Amino acid sequence: MTDTALSGDTAITRPTIKGHIRENTFAGILSFMRRRYTKDLTGVDVVVSGVPLDLATTNRPGARLGPAGIRAASVDLNWEIYPWGFGPCDRLGVIDYGDCVFDPHRPDTIHDSIVAHARTILASGATMLTLGGDHYITYPLLRAHAEKYGKPLSMIHFDAHSDTWPDDDDKSLNHGTMFYKAVREGLIDPKSSAQIGIRTWNGDYLGVNVFGADWVHEHGPAATVAKVLDIVGDRPVYLTFDIDCLDPAFAPGTGTPVSGGLSAAQAYAILRRLVPVRIIGMDVVEVAPAYDHAEITSLAGAQIAAEMLCLLGAQRGSVPPDLPSNDRGSP
Repeated sequence: MTDTALSGDTAITRPTIKGHIRENTFAGILSFMRRRYTKDLTGVDVVVSGVPLDLATTNRPGARLGPAGIRAASVDLNWEIYPWGFGPCDRLGVIDYGDCVFDPHRPDTIHDSIVAHARTILASGATMLTLGGDHYITYPLLRAHAEKYGKPLSMIHFDAHSDTWPDDDDKSLNHGTMFYKAVREGLIDPKSSAQIGIRTWNGDYLGVNVFGADWVHEHGPAATVAKVLDIVGDRPVYLTFDIDCLDPAFAPGTGTPVSGGLSAAQAYAILRRLVPVRIIGMDVVEVAPAYDHAEITSLAGAQIAAEMLCLLGAQRGSVPPDLPSNDRGSP
């Protein structure tokens, strides 16, 4: 029998790191999907954390508010997720670790601060799901993941931009050049990596396999994923999703919107087919709530993050039998 009694402030009061507890969506302390706020990594499968950085943007700033926006939009995802038929947190121990701390007035220290933040979490054996922040944050995250899992990693990258424009300045913060650096440094293998939704020109994609938005529109999600699975194989994969991969009709709240992008439905259909992929790290970036309308970009960002959790949950099998009944609550 399911206990449907309401609880409150479960971000700090929940008794377990697994399961979901019913709580009013319009009230209470916000965390991602009402997960427990904690720095205790004992027994944790997935750590959600934010990196509220937007000093690397080349157009509109505001992505520093992305983690807060995504957390607020995630309140309606605190149960079973359609069409998966399960709540990912019934299968995974998930916590909200809070945000990476860095000094925005000392930009030369930010990269190392993010690397150190990731190292601490990865040392526990947990998988990271990071909420950005502008897309530069993926560069230090890749460094920490490559240290743990070995380099080069493969990457599945959803975006309107390739982010492989040349930049040989080690100290620069730029959200359009970090994958140029990552390829040059051997952090990612371009031949076993894929970019999806690209629709801005770059004269040199550095050998990364590109599936432009027009290709996805013409061939569809199933064909796109079939190609991507062949490319990445069984290699360790970092999954990164820039919200501007979506057309501005579905994600206006971002710093560099580009018309002609994927619909939300196309993006979800692709993500849901990535269960065979060996995912070792994930992020959702570039949500800028100040430019949003009716929170639709934050909602898309939260849904994408939830889909990523479901990918891992689908790889873990059935719901554990030992969850307290109140932690199985359904809406």
